[in-house]
Amino acid sequence: MNDTVKNDTVRPELPDRLSVNPRSKHYVAAIFEHDIGIKLNGKERFDVEEYCISEGWVKVAAAKALDRRGQPLLMTLKGTVEAFYR
Repeated sequence: MNDTVKNDTVRPELPDRLSVNPRSKHYVAAIFEHDIGIKLNGKERFDVEEYCISEGWVKVAAAKALDRRGQPLLMTLKGTVEAFYR
Protein backbone atom coordinates (compact mmCIF):
# COMPACT_ATOMS: atom_id res chain seq x y z
CA MET A 1 0.00 0.00 0.00
CA ASN A 2 2.77 2.47 0.82
CA ASP A 3 4.40 1.93 -2.58
CA THR A 4 1.48 3.61 -4.35
CA VAL A 5 1.64 6.79 -2.25
CA LYS A 6 3.21 9.64 -4.16
CA ASN A 7 6.16 11.19 -2.35
CA ASP A 8 5.54 14.90 -3.12
CA THR A 9 6.48 16.20 0.31
CA VAL A 10 10.17 15.27 0.11
CA ARG A 11 11.60 17.78 -2.33
CA PRO A 12 15.09 19.17 -1.84
CA GLU A 13 15.30 22.89 -1.21
CA LEU A 14 16.08 24.87 -4.36
CA PRO A 15 19.61 26.31 -4.21
CA ASP A 16 20.59 29.91 -4.85
CA ARG A 17 22.45 28.85 -7.99
CA LEU A 18 21.67 25.87 -10.21
CA SER A 19 22.82 24.60 -13.61
CA VAL A 20 21.34 21.97 -15.94
CA ASN A 21 24.81 21.00 -17.23
CA PRO A 22 26.03 17.85 -15.41
CA ARG A 23 29.66 19.01 -15.81
CA SER A 24 29.01 22.17 -13.78
CA LYS A 25 29.80 22.36 -10.07
CA HIS A 26 26.33 23.91 -9.59
CA TYR A 27 24.51 20.82 -10.92
CA VAL A 28 22.35 18.91 -8.38
CA ALA A 29 20.85 15.71 -9.81
CA ALA A 30 18.30 15.24 -7.00
CA ILE A 31 16.54 18.48 -7.89
CA PHE A 32 16.00 17.46 -11.52
CA GLU A 33 13.90 14.48 -10.43
CA HIS A 34 11.12 17.07 -9.96
CA ASP A 35 9.69 19.62 -12.39
CA ILE A 36 11.19 23.09 -11.83
CA GLY A 37 10.01 26.47 -13.06
CA ILE A 38 12.00 29.71 -13.42
CA LYS A 39 10.54 33.21 -13.60
CA LEU A 40 12.54 36.20 -14.78
CA ASN A 41 10.88 39.56 -14.07
CA GLY A 42 7.54 37.82 -13.48
CA LYS A 43 7.55 35.92 -16.78
CA GLU A 44 8.12 32.16 -16.82
CA ARG A 45 11.07 31.04 -18.95
CA PHE A 46 11.44 27.55 -20.39
CA ASP A 47 14.95 27.92 -21.90
CA VAL A 48 17.05 28.57 -18.78
CA GLU A 49 20.39 26.72 -18.61
CA GLU A 50 21.59 28.22 -15.31
CA TYR A 51 20.32 30.72 -12.75
CA CYS A 52 21.45 32.66 -9.68
CA ILE A 53 18.75 34.16 -7.46
CA SER A 54 20.99 36.34 -5.24
CA GLU A 55 22.82 37.92 -8.18
CA GLY A 56 19.64 38.23 -10.29
CA TRP A 57 20.56 36.55 -13.58
CA VAL A 58 19.73 33.60 -15.79
CA LYS A 59 21.71 32.12 -18.66
CA VAL A 60 19.95 31.04 -21.84
CA ALA A 61 21.29 29.54 -25.09
CA ALA A 62 22.12 32.06 -27.81
CA ALA A 63 20.26 30.67 -30.84
CA LYS A 64 22.23 27.93 -32.63
CA ALA A 65 25.72 29.24 -31.78
CA LEU A 66 28.14 26.71 -30.30
CA ASP A 67 31.48 27.14 -28.58
CA ARG A 68 34.63 25.24 -29.61
CA ARG A 69 33.63 22.27 -27.42
CA GLY A 70 30.20 21.96 -29.06
CA GLN A 71 28.30 23.43 -26.11
CA PRO A 72 25.73 26.20 -26.71
CA LEU A 73 26.87 29.78 -26.18
CA LEU A 74 25.00 31.32 -23.27
CA MET A 75 23.62 34.84 -22.90
CA THR A 76 23.11 36.35 -19.45
CA LEU A 77 19.78 38.07 -18.79
CA LYS A 78 19.41 40.14 -15.62
CA GLY A 79 16.37 40.82 -13.47
CA THR A 80 14.36 39.38 -10.61
CA VAL A 81 14.73 35.60 -10.57
CA GLU A 82 12.31 33.17 -8.92
CA ALA A 83 12.73 29.38 -8.83
CA PHE A 84 9.84 27.11 -7.88
CA TYR A 85 8.55 23.56 -8.10
CA ARG A 86 5.59 23.02 -10.41
